[in-house]
Amino acid sequence: MSKLPESILLHAQSLPEGGVLSPKEFLHLGSRAAVDQALSRLAREERLLRVARGTYVMPVSSRFGTRPPAPEKVVHAMAAQSGEVVTPHGANAANALGLTQQVPIREVYLTSGRSRKLKLGRSEVAVNHVPRWMLALGTGPAGTAVRALAWMGPAHATKSLATLRRTLSPSEWHALTSARASLPSWMARAIGEEAVRG
Repeated sequence: MSKLPESILLHAQSLPEGGVLSPKEFLHLGSRAAVDQALSRLAREERLLRVARGTYVMPVSSRFGTRPPAPEKVVHAMAAQSGEVVTPHGANAANALGLTQQVPIREVYLTSGRSRKLKLGRSEVAVNHVPRWMLALGTGPAGTAVRALAWMGPAHATKSLATLRRTLSPSEWHALTSARASLPSWMARAIGEEAVRG
């Protein structure tokens, strides 16, 4: 094996599970065409997985054979590399907060960056761009509550908020009520009404 693919593989092996590789990281080793060619060849030989255009990951080897890395690890590695905010979908948030028993079948993440689909073995993971207000409170419980409410919708807001007021810590509930100005009208109104009831 020539030096370029060997260097790429060595770097890939040094990353934690789900660590992403991009052609730009290897431009000091050769031209863009040579780097692209080496990455493509490694993907054809199944030594790397191409998860999206210009994004590769190392398959995980175990005693049962090789498998793609865990989707959440790939998504978080991509977010760290690009500086985007990435969180689980509102359905996951609603489930995690006890607002629904439903568990989504497809893996979907929300991002401040562009929408894209990632191919991880046989499964496809959607990373969807969302408005800024959905990510404004970050990845903590208050931010999770905003995404859960958005997924539950206006018809279920009152009941969901009654549950959230009981389950969120006082500081997280305060963060949620303080953020009303940046949220959609229906959600701000429902949060305000629940805060007054409390």
